[in-house]
Amino acid sequence: MACTVQSHERATRGPGRLIEWIRARLGRVLEQLPYVGRALGLVWDAAGSWTLLWAALLVVQGLLPVATVHLTRLLVNNLVAAAGRPRSFAQLRELLLAAAAMALLLLVAEGLRGASGWVRTNQSELIQDHISALIHGKSVTVDLSFYETPEFYDHLHRARSEAGYRPVLLLESLGRIAQDGITLVAMGAVLLQFGFWLPAVLAASTLPALYVVLRYAARQHEWRQKTTADERRTWYYDWLVTDGETAAEIRLFGLGGHFGSAYQALRARLRRERLRLATDQSRAELAAGIIGLLVTALAAAWMLWRVVQGSVTLGDLALFYQAFYQGQRLMRSLLDSIGQLYANSLFLGNLFEFLNLRTRVIDPADPVPAPQMLGDGIRFFDVSFRYPGTERLALRRFNLAIPAGKIVAVVGPNGAGKSTLIKLLCRLYDPDEGRIEIDGVDLRACRTDDLRRRISVLFQNPVHYNASARDSIAFGELAVTAAEAEIVAAARAAGADEVIARLPRGYENLLGRWFPGGSELSLGEWQRIALARAFLRRAPIILLDEPTSAMDSWAERDWMDRFRALAEGRTGVIITHRFTTAMRADVIHVMADGAIVESGRHDELVGRGGMYAQSWSAQTGYHAVH
Repeated sequence: MACTVQSHERATRGPGRLIEWIRARLGRVLEQLPYVGRALGLVWDAAGSWTLLWAALLVVQGLLPVATVHLTRLLVNNLVAAAGRPRSFAQLRELLLAAAAMALLLLVAEGLRGASGWVRTNQSELIQDHISALIHGKSVTVDLSFYETPEFYDHLHRARSEAGYRPVLLLESLGRIAQDGITLVAMGAVLLQFGFWLPAVLAASTLPALYVVLRYAARQHEWRQKTTADERRTWYYDWLVTDGETAAEIRLFGLGGHFGSAYQALRARLRRERLRLATDQSRAELAAGIIGLLVTALAAAWMLWRVVQGSVTLGDLALFYQAFYQGQRLMRSLLDSIGQLYANSLFLGNLFEFLNLRTRVIDPADPVPAPQMLGDGIRFFDVSFRYPGTERLALRRFNLAIPAGKIVAVVGPNGAGKSTLIKLLCRLYDPDEGRIEIDGVDLRACRTDDLRRRISVLFQNPVHYNASARDSIAFGELAVTAAEAEIVAAARAAGADEVIARLPRGYENLLGRWFPGGSELSLGEWQRIALARAFLRRAPIILLDEPTSAMDSWAERDWMDRFRALAEGRTGVIITHRFTTAMRADVIHVMADGAIVESGRHDELVGRGGMYAQSWSAQTGYHAVH
């Protein structure tokens, strides 16, 4: 505590230094005004009519306290008059009218408070939904590369955890500033009749409180920025010990206690730091509050002396005390609102930083239509690519021709760059060097959405949608409402019809365990659902990354026959480790270290005795033994 008091004393040593510090800090507040304006734009877009109603209520609520203090003076003076002289009906009527007016005013104030709360609830719900929509919209349009950096996850965490309610708080801060400002100006006018210097004294008494508000708003923001990664780590530990995806391994290796302890230790450290900051702020607020009380006591003593002198009435004293006390309270509230405005604008900077993220994969100014059907095929010309944040090239001067209407398999060891081909073809990334063409059209010359509509894909780790089996397949072609027969045909082609037939409610059955009535699937069954989703889209290009990795050998052969029938007339690319899948492709390319090292049909490659032949021998020999 001694350290806090000393630092406080240093900061407040001399009114000149304090005023200079406050002026500098207010300058920083003004720097945040663009964020305030942008936030108000979001509020208006989300809830314009509710905001107008809210503003009208604020003005009325801001004027009510002024009427209250004037009625208080009238009531006290009438009471004094009634107590000092014989009662008359006229005096009693004036007293009762003043009391009735006060009661009515208090009733109106309560009604307005309730109405304001109702308006704020509607307003905040609309604003939060609007902000969530903006975050969701940005999340699904930023480059995939953003998801591979911890800095992006820090941005996303701060935007998601703060931005949903910060605009509402900022609006409330502005509302309190407006409401308190209206009341404060009126209270200042009341105080002027007792002494022109009183409003200045009132304002000066709150300077220490302003210092505390601005100082600790900045410290809170700095602390939250510094601890974002730690906050995300606590979320990660919490996910590890509570999610069904990790439940089996956590139990098998006895990791629940380890990650639970790690969570508690990190939370304890963050809690200590937060409490230390809150303690420092409370001490500083106490010191500022004591200064304000001393000023109030001195002003009240001066006013009492004037009552004793007979220059003012008891009603005037009541009016003065209420005006000065409420003025001081309003000043503190106003300064606190300014501090909250500053803090909320700082945190809203996190939202706008996220929304301002610029994508590298952008549409051209004059796009070319993506080919409807392939006549020539797909070509990679001297393509080099490395993932953001890495030094190793995933593809090195890569060249490849994929003929139209053929099924091409790409095989190779882990890390050879096979899955990178699919990501580049989908234009989730752009190559660092070289170009990729479809029927002679550079991918970068097409609108991204237009290009992706020409492609159907199964990624290596497909999403397990907790939706009905029908919807999980229909997600493959949301742009067109798929007929029942098309969904069934896609399921049959992927072998998912057998999985769905075993479900209690068939195609209407929920998949996964997130919601009541759902059925969990095996990895192989989930993969078949994902394949059906990919097959539903009648795109000219089909890209499949490890489509048979979770299938047994019997299912694999049957699936390949059905896939050939489904892909007739279309261009298919299969990334696989299974040579029993690759052997039935029209062309096989072998990748290693980001380049093609062998190409040909299965029999040709086996006859050459190269990498493919060695891997084929090792894999088929293993399966023969096992």
